[in-house]
Amino acid sequence: MSTASNVTNPSQAGLPVDEVIRSAEKQLVQLLQERAEVMKRIGTIKQTLVGLAKVFGDSLLSPELLRLMGRGTPRPQPGFTRACRVVLMESGTPLEARQGCNELQRRFPDLLERHKIPLASVTTVFNRLVGYSEARSFVGGNGRRVWEWVADNGASKSPASTALPSFKPRLISPANGAGKQ
Repeated sequence: MSTASNVTNPSQAGLPVDEVIRSAEKQLVQLLQERAEVMKRIGTIKQTLVGLAKVFGDSLLSPELLRLMGRGTPRPQPGFTRACRVVLMESGTPLEARQGCNELQRRFPDLLERHKIPLASVTTVFNRLVGYSEARSFVGGNGRRVWEWVADNGASKSPASTALPSFKPRLISPANGAGKQ
């Protein structure tokens, strides 16, 4: 065996590069799993906040919180991915791509005009959100692909299965406006 073959195949040369690769792979897998879990937790919290805002009004949420949820002061041209994210997150049921298009048309009428094939664009973005672990995709009851926003434990967003974090309402004292627990 020549020296050149040892250089081109470091694993046969017994170099520590194999150990570095194994360690990096292990760390990458762990970080990707952690990211998926964090995205699920973010999804659950955003769903909780959306639900509270629907019941009590957006005035309950601070401007900064609205901005973090993508619901703050609308930009002149909201981003397509952001709009798809909002539509999916605020949907009460899993959406087909066509339903996502219809909701985008209703909420962001000018947005779809910039897309030659809106259905394909929505499908692409919904699939990207699945790749980001922000949404999940499955075949619905009618045999068509649907997407839904991800929450903790992979729970569906139906009221019976959504695990909402517990919270204690903050009461405002009329005397000083300070919050009580």
